[in-house]
Amino acid sequence: MSSTTAGVLFLASLILALVAVHKPLGDYMYRVYDDGARNSRVESAILRAIGADPDAQQGWAAYARSVLAFSAVGVLALFAFQLVQGVLPLHLNDPATEMTPALAWNTAVSFVTNTNWQAYSGESTQGHLVQMAGLTVQNFVSAAVGMAVAVALVRGFARQRSGELGNFWVDLVRGIIRILLPLAVIGAIVLIAGGVIQNFALHTQVVETLAGGRQTIPGGPVASQEVIKELGTNGGGFFNANSSHPFENPTAWTNWIENFLLLVIAFTLPRVFGRMVGSRKQGYAIVAVMGVIATLSISLTMFFQLQAHGTVPTAVGSAMEGVEQRFGVADSAVFAASTTLTSTGAVNSFHDSYTSLGGLMTMFNMQLGEIAPGGVGSGLAGMLILAVITVFVAGLMVGRTPEYLGKKITPREIKLAAGYFLVTPLIVLTGTAIAMALPAQRASMLNSGPHGLSEVLYAFTSAANNNGSAFAGISVNTEWFNTALGLAMLFGRFLPIILVLALAGSLAAQGRSPESVGTLPTHRPQFVGMVTGVTFILVALTFLPMLALGPLAEGIH
Repeated sequence: MSSTTAGVLFLASLILALVAVHKPLGDYMYRVYDDGARNSRVESAILRAIGADPDAQQGWAAYARSVLAFSAVGVLALFAFQLVQGVLPLHLNDPATEMTPALAWNTAVSFVTNTNWQAYSGESTQGHLVQMAGLTVQNFVSAAVGMAVAVALVRGFARQRSGELGNFWVDLVRGIIRILLPLAVIGAIVLIAGGVIQNFALHTQVVETLAGGRQTIPGGPVASQEVIKELGTNGGGFFNANSSHPFENPTAWTNWIENFLLLVIAFTLPRVFGRMVGSRKQGYAIVAVMGVIATLSISLTMFFQLQAHGTVPTAVGSAMEGVEQRFGVADSAVFAASTTLTSTGAVNSFHDSYTSLGGLMTMFNMQLGEIAPGGVGSGLAGMLILAVITVFVAGLMVGRTPEYLGKKITPREIKLAAGYFLVTPLIVLTGTAIAMALPAQRASMLNSGPHGLSEVLYAFTSAANNNGSAFAGISVNTEWFNTALGLAMLFGRFLPIILVLALAGSLAAQGRSPESVGTLPTHRPQFVGMVTGVTFILVALTFLPMLALGPLAEGIH
């Protein structure tokens, strides 16, 4: 079987599996977040323990304060946890990389913001206790925060003349207990069956190699972290090699499972949206936009890698540098596109070794805003923002006040939507410009010319979009990069969240306008095409100059 055929089958089977679970999983998640749902005894006990009133409703400002306060506590706790891990059980005796305050800050921010950017080697820096009780815990809660914010935005569309968006603490606890934990338990068992390791062994297993040498085999609780790394679109690997490491991703079929896990919740959330606003067709329209963009991106990434038009070494007509033989070029390209279309950032091949245009696609996927399907929660929120912008543009064309789902898009709403869209490009381009202007930071690039620029642009694109993957040819474990990328992750996560919640509050306060002959249908293929076109045009206008100086210039060099 050729690599192209294998890649097509890999992608086709993923699509069929996602279609199969879309309705049952979406309906289940809808019931989790439904206003009429009651808390279980476990959930009630947790809410009492943290002092939250499950019956209290929150306006957008209170909801936002809860998100920010919870996340701030998470950053401080994980920061301190890493600095004292040397005196805790299950710690590495001789870590290869010292956990400095700057690196601990960067890592704490990274995991709390669902970015999972790693400027260190996990297996040789973080102890097992920190991996389990620190990093893995944040993998659960940061994903649950993203889903809670998305649900709050959907309630803004669904509710009328109300300043209330639900209760953040209830949404957070339900998302963890009813969605993430059950799926993670099942997924971890499947991964263990496929060969992913799960133990508490430190680096004490020394074996004799076939060549007569001695090799130390690392161990650890990998499967339990691997499953939520993908399921919660987190991306932080237990090992430095991430999902290309055989202990994290042993075989071709576990590679398929992990690819499925990182897509399943984000692609299913539009079903929740459709149910909550009372129109399944609206949910189908949103998931259709996601599907069109994802299919185009994955197909182009696979094509560019299989054609090997670029500057990397080639083998048998395709780019094999940085690609695991057990996965092959096509399947690796699908994984690369999936992980950058979502906010996962996990890698099973090294994007720095991709062809010029293949590498461009991984950056472009993030620059789209990771909305096809995006991170859990953040992808749906971003897509709904683009839908709002699209109906505003359409309203300008026909000379009438734009409406979406019966809610008028007034100057206030479009300012909030535009602010959401502009925040991330501003962070990316500003951070890249500063880094390229400073001699010491340019020295961190291992490559010069267009590829060196691409490394820096990729780093800030990844951080600001809370992705976490990297062009590996750049040394970022410096005080400046740890601080700058940490700030990019913070602002790139929480400024959009504040704007989303403010928009949700503004929409919830409105009544519902009845449909008329001038109302733009937002559930038809025409609207799907309009949203897709607006998305590509906005991103092209924003990032094309930088992409022309980086991967495009490298491709024609």
